[in-house]
Amino acid sequence: MRAVGLITEYNPFHNGHLYHLEQSRKLAGAEVAVAVMSGHFLQRGEPALVDKWVRTQMALAAGVDVVVELPMPFACNSAPHFAAGAVQSLTALGVQTVCFGSESGDLPALQRCAALLEEHAVQIERQTGALLRQGMGYPQARAAVFASIVDAELAALLDTPNNILGLAYLRAISRLALPLQPCTLARLGPGYHDIDVKGGIASATGIRQRLSIGEPIDRLLPAAALLPLQHALAAGQTVDAGLFYRLLLAAILRGGDGYYLGEHGMSQRLQQAAAESVDLETLINAVQAPQWTRTRVQRTLCHLLLGSRADQMSAFLDSGPLYLHLLGASERGRRFLAATRKQRSLPLIDNYSRVYSRLRRFYGRGSAQATLAEAQLAAEINATRMYGLLLGQRPLGGWSRDFTQGCCEGWEKSFRQLDTDQI
Repeated sequence: MRAVGLITEYNPFHNGHLYHLEQSRKLAGAEVAVAVMSGHFLQRGEPALVDKWVRTQMALAAGVDVVVELPMPFACNSAPHFAAGAVQSLTALGVQTVCFGSESGDLPALQRCAALLEEHAVQIERQTGALLRQGMGYPQARAAVFASIVDAELAALLDTPNNILGLAYLRAISRLALPLQPCTLARLGPGYHDIDVKGGIASATGIRQRLSIGEPIDRLLPAAALLPLQHALAAGQTVDAGLFYRLLLAAILRGGDGYYLGEHGMSQRLQQAAAESVDLETLINAVQAPQWTRTRVQRTLCHLLLGSRADQMSAFLDSGPLYLHLLGASERGRRFLAATRKQRSLPLIDNYSRVYSRLRRFYGRGSAQATLAEAQLAAEINATRMYGLLLGQRPLGGWSRDFTQGCCEGWEKSFRQLDTDQI
């Protein structure tokens, strides 16, 4: 069974994602779509709108066949780390093709740009650092340096978020020598940050904004994927920004050093911002600086909340994902997983009741890799528990849902008892 890999957040799954899913299958000639999806804390340093199981149900309802979780150290991180974790996960599952969205849609141009970024990486980073010290923001500084020393025409590819991620995927595939064939689709509809609707498609950012002010989103999501989201929202299973802000304040006021992304005077700046801020937005704005983009600040805050230690995160990022957490699969996805069992290079976990014994058996009891895998797992379990504290209502299934929530097998089983008239 030929599979195409998708690297996703589905925050939430919308019509643009459905287009990406359907076109990726066609472009790759694939029978099966396998999504590597971020868990509870996302690439831009934000908690997800709804939990990873609800988003898995949305994806399965819309036609995705397999959803595995991208471990937190990679999911809530910069584009290079996010990309490396994602393509390693797909390869470990036996997937041979990855299809990503991009503003460009021009794979050869993106590949040329990625190769040049790799070739001149040291010089680009050195000169970019110099511009940062002069007060220029990171994306603009890197594009300016690339244009001046490499290729002015290709530098335009560094201006947009999906191109940037696409370049990171291509660089990771090349650097890690992975047997993963890339392909890309031109992004359809509005841009990542746009709130407008174009042709029945809105960005995930736009959809979340509409939800925050009570505007309808029914036409912006596939009908099958809408039901799980409505159910979660009606049950209060979504992040409360006020709770998030207060928990962040508690983490900042507690203080301490050695947390991930907390270098270069960040601790002092956070303390000052905490004293001046009145809500999450003013906290982020008070910390933000030319050398610290908004997303960098948000990631720092998430890792401070999660208690991520710099030394341990470095070990996780060096090792790559050490297990695959199966969040859900359709019947066709189950057949794919059965057929590719011998091709997998990492343990696939769908039930945490025996996860520690599985990891020790795979890596060897007492080995350094087993210890690191258990630490990576602990970081994920902690992220789930902390995410539960951010919800408007106590999480359904308790605080340690990684142990109580089984693998999703299709949205019909979970929602067929739901009276939709009460939503």
